[in-house]
Amino acid sequence: MASEPILQLKMIDKFFGDVAAVERVTLDIAEGEFFTIVGPSGSGKTTLIRLLVGMDKPSRGDILLRGKRINDVPANLRPTCMVFQSLALFPHMSVGENVEYPLKCRNLPKAERRKRAEECLCLAHLPTSYFDRPVNKCSGGERQRVALARALAFDPEILFFDEPLSALDYKLKKLLEKELKDIQRETGKTFIYITHSLEEAMVMSDRIGVMNDGRMVQVGSPRDIYRQPNSRFVSEFMGEVNVLQVTSKEGKLYCPPLDVSFASPPGASPRDGTLVIRPEDMRFVNGAEPSNGVVSGQIFNEYLLGSRVQYQVRSGDLTFLVERLRDAGQPDKDAKLSFSPEDSMLFAE
Repeated sequence: MASEPILQLKMIDKFFGDVAAVERVTLDIAEGEFFTIVGPSGSGKTTLIRLLVGMDKPSRGDILLRGKRINDVPANLRPTCMVFQSLALFPHMSVGENVEYPLKCRNLPKAERRKRAEECLCLAHLPTSYFDRPVNKCSGGERQRVALARALAFDPEILFFDEPLSALDYKLKKLLEKELKDIQRETGKTFIYITHSLEEAMVMSDRIGVMNDGRMVQVGSPRDIYRQPNSRFVSEFMGEVNVLQVTSKEGKLYCPPLDVSFASPPGASPRDGTLVIRPEDMRFVNGAEPSNGVVSGQIFNEYLLGSRVQYQVRSGDLTFLVERLRDAGQPDKDAKLSFSPEDSMLFAE
């Protein structure tokens, strides 16, 4: 991945009246990077990508493409292309005519258009025999590939994606996630992707930017965002967690509903706040008890998640989620739970 950023955002704000949809976003995106923006509804991610594409202008701040300010450059004059959730294909055209469209707008000769369109179809994992097929005779996954081939035909420096896989069934979505990542590697293009699907973000991205209330609250690799979130919000947004409200006393953490103490995560001073543990980091205790606190409870339910099983364990008014491999065996209904301090996260909020 190139170290010099292809796209830079410097203190970007976007206001609608008195409402800040995007606020103080500063970000560098490297050339050839697959960067994904995630966040809850209303977090500002769609507004941000509209600014990057050129569909809207920022209220304040600068957007730089290869060091040049492009705030006032309209979308059709930028070397970028957008794949919309709706795909925006021309229903009256064939697959090939859709892919050729940006080339036709550039007045390229017919033979050259055909050659480039067939190359892009192959890149998008569609056979060239689809060239004359009516686009309205294509399946949902095929239409996704046609839209991608058309974007590649434009030969943009950056491709933007606005939740293009959201309407597809699960199996097809998983296939296209891998294909998109493969295509991005094959072409070396910079992909900037918006999604509400955490799985999509984790599978495809080199880096993830998490937005909340118009701000970019954390940027990092999928592993870092998942294992080292910088706030309770990010930890909960990036997957299921067990949350304990704890108080600090004599160097230990106490959760008032439980008659047990816990050690703080390494490097974190004991303090009042929220202790967060992911389900896969909880474990059933058998035999010798660990040095960290042990919670007693009863298994209330279990959920099969492919190769893993998630157990719901109730301890008084608290509910814990525990995940482990399916072949690990059935735990006792009267369960004892624990976790290692290094697998927990302590936040002040």
